[in-house]
Parts: sequence; C-alpha cells; structure tokens
Amino acid sequence: MKRVGVLALQGDVPEHWKAVEDVLPGSQVQLVRSVADLRSVDALFLPGGESTTIGRLLDSTGIGPELHRRLGEGFPVLATCAGLILLARSLERSPSGRDPGTLGFLNIRVRRNDYGRQKESFEADVRVDGLAGGPFPGIFIRAPRILGVGPGVTPFAYRGSEVVGVRSGAVWGLTFHPELSGDPRIHRAFLEAVWGQRQAKPQKTRSATSDRTTPTTTAQR
Repeated sequence: MKRVGVLALQGDVPEHWKAVEDVLPGSQVQLVRSVADLRSVDALFLPGGESTTIGRLLDSTGIGPELHRRLGEGFPVLATCAGLILLARSLERSPSGRDPGTLGFLNIRVRRNDYGRQKESFEADVRVDGLAGGPFPGIFIRAPRILGVGPGVTPFAYRGSEVVGVRSGAVWGLTFHPELSGDPRIHRAFLEAVWGQRQAKPQKTRSATSDRTTPTTTAQR
C-alpha cells in the first residue's frame, strides 16, 4: 500500500492533511518530521507557510538533503506557495530581502510575496489543464510569482494568462493554496497522475477508538 507524506515542520499542515484524506483513507497519510518519516512515504506534499522557517528546518532536521536526493530519483512532490519557493532553481530578490536557500529542483525563476502583503490576499479562478469540473478556486496569500519557466518545466495552471502552476516529471508546484479551498480535485489529480491509477475515496467515518487526529501545526505567513 502506498503512503503519502505531508511535511509537518511548519505551515498549512492540517489543511493538507484534510485534503489528502478527502482522497485517500487516513491510514495512508503520514506526517513527515524526520528523515526516517520521509523514507517511509511514496509521495510528499510541501505545504504553504513561511518559506524561510521551513527552509531552516529542512536543513536542521536533515530532511532537505534527503529530499534533494529523492527528487533526483523521481520522487513525487506537490508543493504549494512556500513549498514552490523552496523547490525553485532561482529566486529574484524579494522586497524584504530575506530569501531562503532552495533545493533548486524546479527550473523556474520566482519572487516571494510578489502579490503583496497579507491584506492583499485574494481568491481567483484558476484554469488547470486537464482538470474536470470548471475553474479551480485559487487562494493567493502572500503568494510567490513565477517570473520565468526554463527547459524541462511545463506550465499547467493559469490565472488569466499568468502561469500559477508548473510541473516537471512527478513534481508539481503551485503559487496558490489548493489545501485551503475545500476542493480536493488538485490533490486527487496529482496522486492519479504520479501513480497512474484512480485513488480510493476516503472513509467517511472514523472509529471512536482511533488515535489518529488532525495535526495542529499553524501557518505563519
């Protein structure tokens, strides 16, 4: 049985957990807080949050180097907002100037917080290639902007004419937050694409004796 990890160092961990559980039974979802956790999963979700904080924690836990190694082996990853920043090959200097180091996997050029501050957050329709059911409700919170896309990377999500989602092999990156939308279509499409099969629908109820709980990590943007 394949297992899905949600990086649980900081950020939108509960929201990603819930979105994945809307697609898979909870028994297939694993929080990733260590190298051993990372090695136990077959795909990973990198949540939105504070990219500099997540970047430091990737280094201090040793998860960063292990994730870099697995990315080179074709490890499936869906990264949103801060997660996209941490996978980018090139960062343009952001207004704050406090930019994290990155894993450099996705051949894209990105600027952090390029849509404005928290109060400028907004929701907009996003067209996602191949996604049935009409536009996706894209939630943009201090979002990065994709300034350039290099060879080996394919745009596949758009806000108007602007690229807001890219993929390279089994790695997807989004500037917005699908985990906050209440719509699991992107999570489902990612798992179906990387595993080549339709995923099981979730169990609608949990046993009263279950010790599995929704994680409580809080996003700090």
